[in-house]
Amino acid sequence: QVQLVESGGGLVQPGGSLRLSCAASGSISSINAMGWYRRAPGKQRELVALLSSDGGTNYADSVKGRFTIARDNAKNTVYLQMNSLKPEDTAVYYCNVNGVNRFGTRFIDWGQGTQVTVSS
Repeated sequence: QVQLVESGGGLVQPGGSLRLSCAASGSISSINAMGWYRRAPGKQRELVALLSSDGGTNYADSVKGRFTIARDNAKNTVYLQMNSLKPEDTAVYYCNVNGVNRFGTRFIDWGQGTQVTVSS
């Protein structure tokens, strides 16, 4: 079983920064892609940033140049550095990790979600 624990959300003023973290633990053999999604009130969940095992990244157009995704393979942790935050970035942010567990089975798991609120 794989567990994902997120941290780093909170309230920040427009133009401010936050850093989200998501640590994966449990029965993990290897991790492929790690990513962040968000769901704003009244909207569908959307991809924010994705980081593949080969280092390739994919960002939503709305966050390009402001957000950076990174991972620490030794800690099985993915980060999302969010700069120049805007009110429209307000949402619950979820990490997503897919890989292979120690039994050779693929897994896709979600974090519990962390609230990010951008407001003055």
